[in-house]
Amino acid sequence: MRRLVTPGRLLVVGIVLLAVFLGLLTLQSDDYIFLPDKAHPVAPLVKVKGGHKPTDGAVYFVDVVVRKATLLEQLLGGIHKGADLYPASAINPPGVDDKQRRTIDLEDMKRSQVVAAAVAEKAAGKKVVMRAIGTRIVAIEPKKPADGKLQPDDVILDLDGKRVNTPRDVFNAMKRRKVGDVVAFTVQRGKRTLVEKLKTVSSGTTPARPIIGVLLETAYDIRLPIPVTIDAGNVGGPSAGLAFTLDVYEELGRDVTHGNKIAATGEINPDGSVGPIGGIKQKTIGARQAHVDAFLVPAGENARDARKYADGLRIIPVETFPQALRALATLPPKA
Repeated sequence: MRRLVTPGRLLVVGIVLLAVFLGLLTLQSDDYIFLPDKAHPVAPLVKVKGGHKPTDGAVYFVDVVVRKATLLEQLLGGIHKGADLYPASAINPPGVDDKQRRTIDLEDMKRSQVVAAAVAEKAAGKKVVMRAIGTRIVAIEPKKPADGKLQPDDVILDLDGKRVNTPRDVFNAMKRRKVGDVVAFTVQRGKRTLVEKLKTVSSGTTPARPIIGVLLETAYDIRLPIPVTIDAGNVGGPSAGLAFTLDVYEELGRDVTHGNKIAATGEINPDGSVGPIGGIKQKTIGARQAHVDAFLVPAGENARDARKYADGLRIIPVETFPQALRALATLPPKA
C-alpha cells in the first residue's frame, strides 16, 4: 500500500485537482450570472445646454453586471452575495446571439436617453416635437414566422410597400390579409433597410387572424428644443430612463431631490409612463450600497420584489414621471 502512494503519484493527483479547480474557476458555463453593482450618480454623465448641475442631493441610476457564469459559479450559485443565475434562453431573445443582444441593449440605452430628455423638457414647459416614424418590434414569439427573420428593435416601415406609422396601422393592414398570405415587411435595422417576406399563420383565436408573432410599439423621431447629451459608457438597456429624466429636469432648474440622494429605475416612455425592468433584486442591493435615501421603482411586481431586498431602504413605487415628482416633493428636505 505504501508503494502505491508515492510522492510522484501525489504530485500528479495534485496537478489534476488543481487543473480541475482552475477549469471550474475560469471556464464559462452556458448560464448567465446577474450581480449587483453600486448605484452611480447621473449628473456627471449628463450635459444640458444652459443647464445647472445640482448642488444639493443627487439622482443615481442602478445597473446590473451581466456576464457568462463560470462552471464554479454555476455549481455554487450562492458564491456571490445577491447573485442570480439564468439560462441563455432567459437572456437572449429568440434568434439573437450575445453580440446582437449587446447591440440591442446599447440601442435601447440611446433611445431611453432621448426619450428621457424629451419627457423632462416637456414637463418643464418646453416645446418638444415627437413624430411617429414607424413601428418598433419589442419581442418575437418563438416558432412563429418572424422568429429568426426579424429582430427586436427592428422598425417596421411598410407592409407590401404601404407605409405604417403605428402598431394600429400594422394591425389594420394585417386584418386585410388571410392566414397563409405572404407579406413583405420593410424594416430598418440600425443603418440598414431590408425586406423580409413572411408567410402568416393563424393566431389560434376565433375568428382566426393572420399573424407573424411580434409585439410592437410606436417608434418616434424626437426633436429637442434644448440639446441634451448623456454618456453612459458601455451600460445598455432602457432601465435608467427614469433616473435620466429626473436629472435632466433638475438641471433645467427644477428642485427634484430636495437635498436627498435618490436612486431610480424604470423605463421611461414618451407619454411619461414608467415601465417595468429586470434585475430588480440586484438593483435594490446596488441602491443600498450607495446609501441613498429612497429608491424609485416601477409600481407593481418590481416594487413588491424591491421591498424584499430593501433592508430598511425606502421604496417608492411610481407609474408616471409626474407621480415620481409628487412623491419626491413629499420627502423631508435635507440641508
